Amino acid sequence: MPERLDYAKASPELTKAYYTFSMATKASGLGQTLIDLIDLRASQINGCAFCVDMHSKEAKIHGERELRLYHLAVWRESPLFDARERAALEWTEALTQLGPHGVPDAIYDAVKAQFDDKEMAALSFAVMAINGWNRLSIGFRAVPGSRDAMYGLSKSGLS
Repeated sequence: MPERLDYAKASPELTKAYYTFSMATKASGLGQTLIDLIDLRASQINGCAFCVDMHSKEAKIHGERELRLYHLAVWRESPLFDARERAALEWTEALTQLGPHGVPDAIYDAVKAQFDDKEMAALSFAVMAINGWNRLSIGFRAVPGSRDAMYGLSKSGLS
């Protein structure tokens, strides 16, 4: 399907502001590996082909092992993720797929056991950032791989 609209051209000022916000979450101290896992898992849940493609390539460029990328969809059953990563993935899923009664206390408590208050807020903002990008990319049908050269993703070796 062809892309519907280039939102960055249609609204450069809002795109720039959202990009700045998104980059701030990446500089929050959570670490690149955790951000990559959050971005990719939320994108999988949302069914955002453009973002799954993009964040898989970014993660590989950042040194993530391919096997962990393959296991991300089944992280609960996989032995490849540590307790902190599991908590971040649990929070990512809970905030991405909000239930009718919000986030259960058990999930909040499990995540809180791994992250301090500042990290918990940063984690939440990171989830919020990727969910927004997913909605833009899905809504306007961004084409997977179409911006690889512009974003420097060609060096991932994935195409």
